[in-house]
Amino acid sequence: MPYDETPAPTQAPPQPQTPNRSSAGSSAARLPAPRLPGPVDGGGPAPWLLRLIAVGLVLAALNLRPAITSLGALLEEVREGLHMSGSVAGVLTSVPPLCFAVFGVMAPRLARRFGAGTVVCAGMAAIAAGLVIRPYIGSTAGFLAASALALMGIAVSNILMPVIVKRWFPDRVGTMTGLYSMALALGTALAAAVTVPLTGALGGNWQSGLAVWAVLAALAVLPWIVLVRDRTPAPGQREAPRPGRGSGAASASGTASASGGASGSASALGTVSGSGSAQGSGPASVPASASGTASGYPSASGSADARPAEAPALRITRSRTAWGLACFFGLQATAAYITMGWMPQIFRDAGVPAGTAGVLLAVTMAMGVPLAFVIPRVAGRLRQQGPIVVVLGLCGLIGYTGLYLAPAAGAWAWALLLGVANCAFPLALTMIGMRSRTGAGVVRLSAFAQSTGYLLSIPGPLLVGVLYQHSGGWGLPIALMAGLMIPQMVAGVLAGRDRTIEDEC
Repeated sequence: MPYDETPAPTQAPPQPQTPNRSSAGSSAARLPAPRLPGPVDGGGPAPWLLRLIAVGLVLAALNLRPAITSLGALLEEVREGLHMSGSVAGVLTSVPPLCFAVFGVMAPRLARRFGAGTVVCAGMAAIAAGLVIRPYIGSTAGFLAASALALMGIAVSNILMPVIVKRWFPDRVGTMTGLYSMALALGTALAAAVTVPLTGALGGNWQSGLAVWAVLAALAVLPWIVLVRDRTPAPGQREAPRPGRGSGAASASGTASASGGASGSASALGTVSGSGSAQGSGPASVPASASGTASGYPSASGSADARPAEAPALRITRSRTAWGLACFFGLQATAAYITMGWMPQIFRDAGVPAGTAGVLLAVTMAMGVPLAFVIPRVAGRLRQQGPIVVVLGLCGLIGYTGLYLAPAAGAWAWALLLGVANCAFPLALTMIGMRSRTGAGVVRLSAFAQSTGYLLSIPGPLLVGVLYQHSGGWGLPIALMAGLMIPQMVAGVLAGRDRTIEDEC
């Protein structure tokens, strides 16, 4: 919600001309914007507010995958209930990355207009609405449309999670990224493991088994509602007078970084770091503009009320680091969706019972719970993240080799190794937060890397299915999965170098 910009009453007597009073007279005539109570000394956020933001991050992350994995658990029942053809059911496996790519590009613009916190709040509401509508809509087209609504909320929230972390926890990027990545992995595994038992407990109705996950999404809306009305400055951001429309006062912007940001001055999303990482080399703070809106993010929810003249935006497509991150993100997403969609079938075709195959998938997903907390913390303390990329890639290669040679005999070992390899996702999110010096740069990089990456990941699950159908076995599909780990490692090493996109744009 923007600050009040009502002009001062015209009946007010003219003020005497004194130095440095042009903007002060304008802002003095305005009512103060609403603030949450209890800021700490210095105008920063209160400790309880930071705790509330952390809770909101965890609840939001818990809702970023159940819409996908709960459907996979009940896909056969959904097909029968909606008389869905096998080809349409196959398309469903590629709908999530498609929606992430299409809707993800909207996130930066929406965040500039309404604020990151407001957009995440709306995203959680969209997830809840989509999940409660789609089981009862009664048609395949309606089911797909309601699924797209939920996936739209997931897409914009995916993009803005690193932005929220960078803004409110600039000195704990690795820790907080690990926290919400761990919650994301927990939500993924939880939905895969308990959807079928929940359906049985609710009377065996697949509609109830899918709709129940809307409750979790509705709970996630609550903390973000508080943040929508927040006007508390983020850490390192100071309040300043808010010039009114038509006052003609120039914004007393602070010193911009040498390489420039998206708007040429420090973003109000968080403290600017010299290396893009709060845990890396020492921070090189850049003063924010006096209006606090250089990047259009004055608060977790507010929109820009005074916009100084913007410098040319970053041409992110010129950055090798950005392209490396996009390819790394896309290849790890390909591996993740192939694993979620096809790994149980690989085990079942090898003679593993269906129930055990489901548990093996849950184990793979659950590996991300502890490692999603550990890996970002370790990555945040390293200047280059390439070694972590290589270790994760080697785990994937060993796991796929085991699936090819002895899928049943070593099933638990392969599930564990592939679970480790799937932790490339929290590593990618951590590197997004570290590869830009400004919060505005993180927004653009997050949108570019995730949207482009999800586009790259769309053909993967479909291609595996085509190879499986035409070859009659899993040799070629597993070879494809293993082969994709090589370019994933190359792209990850490129993205993990100690540099920022501002250095290359």
